[in-house]
Amino acid sequence: MKHLKYIFLSFIICSTLSCKKSFLTVQPQGELTEPQITTQDGVEGLLIGAYGLLNGNVNGTWGNYGAAPSQWLFGEVASDNAHKGSSNGDQPFMNAIERHAPTSTNDNLANLWDRCFEGIQRCNNTLKILASLQGGAGTAKFTDARAKEIEGEAKVLRAHYYFFLVRVFKVVPYVTETTTSGTIVPNDKDIYPNIIADLQTAVANLGTTKPKGQKARMDKFAAQAYLGKVFLYQKRYAEAYAQFNAIIAAKPSLINLPYSDNFDITKEDGPESIVFVENSVGTDGTGGDNGNVGDMLNFPSGSAPINCCGFFQPTIDLANAFKVDAAGLPLLDGSYRTNPYISDLGLTADQKKTYVLNTALALDPRIESTLGRRGTPYRDWGVMPGDAWIRDASNGGPFLPIKNSIEVSQFASGTAPGSPNVTGLNINLIRLADIYLMAAECAVETGDLGTALTLVNAVRQRAAKITPQLANGAPTAAYKVGLYPSFPSADYARNAVRFERRLELALEGHRFFDLVRWGVAKTTLESYFNFEGKYFDYLKNISIKPRDEYWPLPQDQIDRSKGQLVQSPGY
Repeated sequence: MKHLKYIFLSFIICSTLSCKKSFLTVQPQGELTEPQITTQDGVEGLLIGAYGLLNGNVNGTWGNYGAAPSQWLFGEVASDNAHKGSSNGDQPFMNAIERHAPTSTNDNLANLWDRCFEGIQRCNNTLKILASLQGGAGTAKFTDARAKEIEGEAKVLRAHYYFFLVRVFKVVPYVTETTTSGTIVPNDKDIYPNIIADLQTAVANLGTTKPKGQKARMDKFAAQAYLGKVFLYQKRYAEAYAQFNAIIAAKPSLINLPYSDNFDITKEDGPESIVFVENSVGTDGTGGDNGNVGDMLNFPSGSAPINCCGFFQPTIDLANAFKVDAAGLPLLDGSYRTNPYISDLGLTADQKKTYVLNTALALDPRIESTLGRRGTPYRDWGVMPGDAWIRDASNGGPFLPIKNSIEVSQFASGTAPGSPNVTGLNINLIRLADIYLMAAECAVETGDLGTALTLVNAVRQRAAKITPQLANGAPTAAYKVGLYPSFPSADYARNAVRFERRLELALEGHRFFDLVRWGVAKTTLESYFNFEGKYFDYLKNISIKPRDEYWPLPQDQIDRSKGQLVQSPGY
């Protein structure tokens, strides 16, 4: 669906979010009316448009960073995994996200709100016109099977957009295809039951086979994955467990699926991808608008082959989390911060000239697919040289992100013309390893420690198969991944599962939301700020209040609602 998904719909439909009286009485030139699109082609086109907002982009390439499907800003920079990076003065509103000091006029919040509600509007239009077509007379109707599929796909997409919104804002108005035009819906109700209802319909309606060449279509597995995830956020562990186990039983063993395939533009759309955003560049004629525009700032700087723009730098804390003990197990007690590995941060110019990589450092090999560090190969770009590829190490630190980048050898076909920092690399929203670890979490919370151990060790067995990274013919660390011999208690198992999620899914948009749903955001982030603040003054003395688990609604939305929308709790 590389091209089908992004066909631009050259019409605007009156919706519950945007209708005006003048629109109802005057036929806008160059736009199609509702009767004109009450056809099979019209409904299919509307559905494609609903998919089109998955990459968070509308009306141009630049500026959709807050709505990026990778959720690098709200899911990672807001956590202990990543700094905003770059220089302090570039995108200053992002600094407020990192420091948990936003205002309701922060443009990243408005960006996410607007893009998600545009996606919701497109889903609602699809469902509305589908119902009109199926309920009318004549022979232009879909078969019952296809009508159910369209409903299922549109409802998974709508659930996705609402889920992104409710995780960030907590209090969100719920608007559907049946909402009366012009109605301002208050945000005074919990919308999770609505999200669950949409996903349950999708699970019932969708099959497991996708049309040929359209792998990004939502299917039954995608609906089950999302339903299980939403149940997990609601702490409905047994129900979530059932959804995850159904997917695991139907998919090949994770152990035999190469970890690096998830971040390889030539091997994406593989069996590990359950829910993903398909990006397209180069051949669709858009100049990059259908690419991974949300991550376009998140590349090395300076003399790197792609040198824009130095954002999204992994933290010192994250780099150290990949340390392992003599058995190859994570340092669950927090001792990974002892004698922290900080690369060449803080060294003098003379000391940097004589810098030698510590190849004896015992590390989980997943670090090399997660972050770039001095003295180690960065994809096929060459050995990462340190400051020469970093925009401002004193602001963002010594490390670089890797998962969102591509190989130099793929620049010609995998990047947008004239914008090599806009790639066609897909974004995994939910992948199979995520399913394993969410299932392991459910297993812990339902008392099934044996299955939790098996699932976590399966993720680790796969990690142990990663080919060691070499520089000058020798490994760049003492790589080791061990298996847990047992989970002696629920508390130990819970800690192990949570730590494994950090290692496996680092920089993929999950971390902050995980901390919130686990109820450990305050303790984890304040501990992190105390550690990381030793190296970055702007992170010192930050405390986390209950309101900091969510973000303020955009002020312009509050104003337009004339009092119908209330602000997020505590703001």
